[in-house]
Amino acid sequence: MDIYGWVQLAIFLGLLLLATRPMGLYLFRVLDPEGKTFLDPVLKPVERIFYRLMGVDPAVEHDWKRYAVSLLAFSLVGTLFTYAILRLQHLLPLNPQHLGPLSGDLAFNTSISFITNTNWQNYGGESTMSYLSQMAALALHNFTSAASGIAVAAVLVRGIAWHTAKTVGNFLVDLVRTTLYLLLPLSLVYAVFLVSQGTIQNFRPYVTAQTVEPAAAPQTIVQGPMASQVAIKMLGTNGGGYTNANAAHPYENPTPLSNFVQIFSIFLIPGGLTFYLGRMVKNRKHGWSIWGAMAALFLAGVLLCWWAEAAGNPRLHALGVASASGNMEGKEVRFGIFDSALFATVTTDASCGAVNTMHDSMTPLGGLVPLVNLHLGEVVFGGVGAGLYGMLVFVILTVFLAGLMVGRTPEYLGKKIESYDVKVSALAVLLLILDIMGFTAWAVVSKWGLAGLNNAGPHGFSEILYAFSSATANNGSAFAGLSGDTPWYDTTLAVSMMIGRFFFIMPVLALAGNMAKKKILPESGGSFPVAGPVFAILLVGTILIVGLLSFFPALAVGPIVEHYLMIRSNAVF
Repeated sequence: MDIYGWVQLAIFLGLLLLATRPMGLYLFRVLDPEGKTFLDPVLKPVERIFYRLMGVDPAVEHDWKRYAVSLLAFSLVGTLFTYAILRLQHLLPLNPQHLGPLSGDLAFNTSISFITNTNWQNYGGESTMSYLSQMAALALHNFTSAASGIAVAAVLVRGIAWHTAKTVGNFLVDLVRTTLYLLLPLSLVYAVFLVSQGTIQNFRPYVTAQTVEPAAAPQTIVQGPMASQVAIKMLGTNGGGYTNANAAHPYENPTPLSNFVQIFSIFLIPGGLTFYLGRMVKNRKHGWSIWGAMAALFLAGVLLCWWAEAAGNPRLHALGVASASGNMEGKEVRFGIFDSALFATVTTDASCGAVNTMHDSMTPLGGLVPLVNLHLGEVVFGGVGAGLYGMLVFVILTVFLAGLMVGRTPEYLGKKIESYDVKVSALAVLLLILDIMGFTAWAVVSKWGLAGLNNAGPHGFSEILYAFSSATANNGSAFAGLSGDTPWYDTTLAVSMMIGRFFFIMPVLALAGNMAKKKILPESGGSFPVAGPVFAILLVGTILIVGLLSFFPALAVGPIVEHYLMIRSNAVF
């Protein structure tokens, strides 16, 4: 754990802190249908054209049920559209490698994966997807699924901020404005930066090159429209790689600077959403308290992961093998220990799933950190939108529990927390726990589940647990030791993704609708303070109790027991 890592960590947090306020202010304008941005002269006419094409009146708002129906209908159409392209890509243009269609179960899994902002990859991008599929079937949903998550977060914030309201907004208006004014402009600038670093952006056929050894087979070098898709995969916390190696590929992530910017971009919008919350509820200290709770959880994770990977494998030490650089297995030498640990922590804090290192090759405690991040619900800044609305569910539970402990009527920002609010919040959390543990239990006792393992024992169990945790959390990263492209895994993982996305969003929208109807009462001596260190500590405690205690038995027989087995293995040398 050297000084270079500490300096980079300080710069990362400092820049994130500096970017939070301006990003939050811009989000405040974008998520207000009447809000004005500096891009209005160019994009306002385009926005109106989209509304005309969709038959949408931007002045009409909907209640939470109508909002939910619009979101589900849009997602269904997007799934069918993507499935059709993947099944028919061999008949469609922009396929210079003449790649064939995806199988039915893989196309189903991939379609669900990208519509839910998961981007789980049971396929190798460069060897499976045509250029058209990469752009129209995958990158398109990187925009729309990210915009959908931000829209749901905006709805819940409106429900908290508004009073005696019967509506919560218009889904298609939120979708269009978020895509046009936020994701597209940022992605354009971002893509240009990536090209300047060496990321490719073309429509050329793949290049065949002869290696320096004449007897060796020729090497195929991937080409294609990569920079434009890497930009939105990171900004939208999507994570699906253009190539199978994802952000470890030198074309996707060419330099240390591109690596740092990619990590930073994952937290950029989620960080700004905390300021947006504070601005909307007219309590900026509350927004910063949530930011602080997220930052504390992030720091705890990255420091543990960095320490574990820097310490290396004690078994190698016992064999007399020098490992001054720590555990470098599965890592890019050009990034090293710290950048690999930082990337792994950030990508699983958020629902991104992009990786620049092989999580399967991490030490047991190093691999424990990404797994725990998934179990916390990815609320440590989290995915774009998903992180904030997931955190607000925990805020509701925290205020309720704190009120019970001190004998006060639970009250959040002037609104009483009633049984309905607690029930839908608890339902959202419990559904994810049941999903992860249920599918993991099924897989470990089934032939189809064990058939995909490359490792036995606790590490093999961790691979299965990680797969369903990642799918349910809509993350998309994997331990990578699991062969998931089978009909059973394609189907069960797809179902997990749908539960993790839509079975969580529905209670969140119901909570938003109920909160919006309430009156805002003046603050009194019985009101629970939701700003400051005490609130942040209680919030972190609630998240850890729900996340760690619910999954601790599974973690104990996976990475924790593997850690002790690794230490005990030294006794024989």
